[in-house]
Amino acid sequence: MDAAADEALDGAGFARLIDPLGPFEPAPAVAAAVSGGADSLALALLAARWAAMRGGSLVALIVDHGLNDGSAAAADRALGWLAGRGIAGVKLRWRGPRPKTGIQAAARAARYRLLGEWCAANGVLHLLTGHHREDQAETLLLRLAGGSGPDGLAAMPPIKETAWGRVLRPLLDVERSRLRATLAAQGQGWIEDPANADPAFARARLRRSAGALAREGMTASRLAATAGRLGEAREVLEGETAILLARAVSVFPAGFARVDRAALAGAPVDLSRRALERVLLCVGGRRYAPRRTRLAPLLDALRGSGALASRTLGGCIVRPAGDSVLVAREAAAIRETALAVPGTETLWDGRFRVALAPGAEGRGRLRLCALGAAGWREVRRALHSPPAMPDSARRSLPALRDDAGVLEVPHLGYRRAGTEKTPSVVERIAFAPNRPLAATEFAVV
Repeated sequence: MDAAADEALDGAGFARLIDPLGPFEPAPAVAAAVSGGADSLALALLAARWAAMRGGSLVALIVDHGLNDGSAAAADRALGWLAGRGIAGVKLRWRGPRPKTGIQAAARAARYRLLGEWCAANGVLHLLTGHHREDQAETLLLRLAGGSGPDGLAAMPPIKETAWGRVLRPLLDVERSRLRATLAAQGQGWIEDPANADPAFARARLRRSAGALAREGMTASRLAATAGRLGEAREVLEGETAILLARAVSVFPAGFARVDRAALAGAPVDLSRRALERVLLCVGGRRYAPRRTRLAPLLDALRGSGALASRTLGGCIVRPAGDSVLVAREAAAIRETALAVPGTETLWDGRFRVALAPGAEGRGRLRLCALGAAGWREVRRALHSPPAMPDSARRSLPALRDDAGVLEVPHLGYRRAGTEKTPSVVERIAFAPNRPLAATEFAVV
């Protein structure tokens, strides 16, 4: 353990950790994810002081998952502590059905969704989390046990870009004991989450094994340092992948892509695999790439010089097109039909951000769904010169329907006859997938 492990972290020490994660606004408005535990409470106290010293402010966001009877009371207790120190707090609630298995993963996904939605709605660009050195070490071990490759073993980055802003982890190189000492120095208590000691969860079991691992040389400090080195390697690989994507891939507003086979084949195999994963994620609207065992045959075919048969993978259909291949969303894999509410915006099928104009409430029951083959036949009869695009891409386009059939297909410039003199229901639409083609996935400082 470092000599300073039990020393309280002061304002100057915290500034040295967070300032390199900038840039920040002159008067930074930041949010902190707070659970009531020692790590996140210490973060909130340190970050509130840091922001105030720069003329800014911090809001603590507490997600009540409702997973146990005391969760609401624990959230309120943490809010009370924060209010007593002049820190504004907001409680967010996870509502809706809960899965019977994988509850921790589902809760984590819900937590980040709620936090991100709040930040987006309130114009906050920086969300801080209290992940520390032991968290980083545990993440490395959990991913190693799960068979992760180099990317997964890089664990958590200090900076993660999102659609609304950034998730920042300034405490990744700070020991848990030091954060508790920080609270003790300020006379601040905290809440112990019983799940942290529940052997039903893998992370809790790892914590029980920390002493044995340390005796074998696998201390939290060494494991976190290993994750840091792997993170540096991952950042380089992602930069090289972005260069390859710029050279080899064209993405179109209708949500399909064209991939140059020669450019893909001329790159090192790891880079071409990464590039193919990014294309499938972008076009398919999914958050996770196909398993490498399923990706390998397609990658081998694309890098080879022989004929390529059409195939599907990751919710996409891949078709040969001369020296290139076209990658489009597989229409048959689209299950999403969303009720279209005028005046709202939605991310449809994980791919298209669709905003509906207010004042269209009198148009009847509106739905967003894939155009499909039948919808295309309906629309084709009314279009004199439809835009050129692959048939597979057309079928997967978002279409606005009412009880009479297809009402609008913005990408085809189609509006049903008789509606031309009324305002369009679709105010704006953009291809904005869950995983953009070359977004910054991992950043180190």
